[in-house]
Amino acid sequence: MAKVTEGAAAPDFELAGPDGPIRLGDFKGKTLVLYFYPKDDTTGCTMEAKDFSALAPEFAKAGATVVGVSKDSAKSHEKFAGKYGLAIPLGSDPEAAAIERYESWVQKKLYGREYMGIDRSTFLIRDGVIRRIWRKVKVAGHAQAVLEAVKAL
Repeated sequence: MAKVTEGAAAPDFELAGPDGPIRLGDFKGKTLVLYFYPKDDTTGCTMEAKDFSALAPEFAKAGATVVGVSKDSAKSHEKFAGKYGLAIPLGSDPEAAAIERYESWVQKKLYGREYMGIDRSTFLIRDGVIRRIWRKVKVAGHAQAVLEAVKAL
């Protein structure tokens, strides 16, 4: 499998979305912000989703669609989006197929315990090519930084 790097072709994916499948092919000729996050309704993930939602009109104006992805079920995403009035689609990847393709399924460490989990990461994709990658994302200010990168494309 090819390395996921800036300038490389974005790995294909299919996710369960709120209105049916979400596929890379749906964004041909468009700009996609694909971000991976660990878990619905946890502090950091909620902040990140709310930040991207607040900026959704700005992303749309810049011609970009934001899609959040985690292993949570479509039902969990629906509850999460409803609870916080999220304005971005959330894709469900329970088998972590897309998460692994984007090399965001990584070894983590918490209190000395090692486990596999989702690396909070964001990919800016235009015309099927990865233009920018953010790994080990710190939530504060991230959505705004991604928006600036979209506008600079």
